[in-house]
Amino acid sequence: MLEHYFTCPYCWETISMLLDNSVSKQVYIEDCEVCCNPIQISVQFNNSELMDFQADSLEQ
Repeated sequence: MLEHYFTCPYCWETISMLLDNSVSKQVYIEDCEVCCNPIQISVQFNNSELMDFQADSLEQ
């Protein structure tokens, strides 16, 4: 597991999340721990090293 800090796309607060680096590509929805809005998380690992991280709002 890897702790990663990022900015919420809704409330702009810095939050942390534990990422599972045993799965190379992941896309899932996680609620912000501050404002509770849903964030689409996209991560990519290569040999357990974080290569790409995106945290996007679900608003259109």
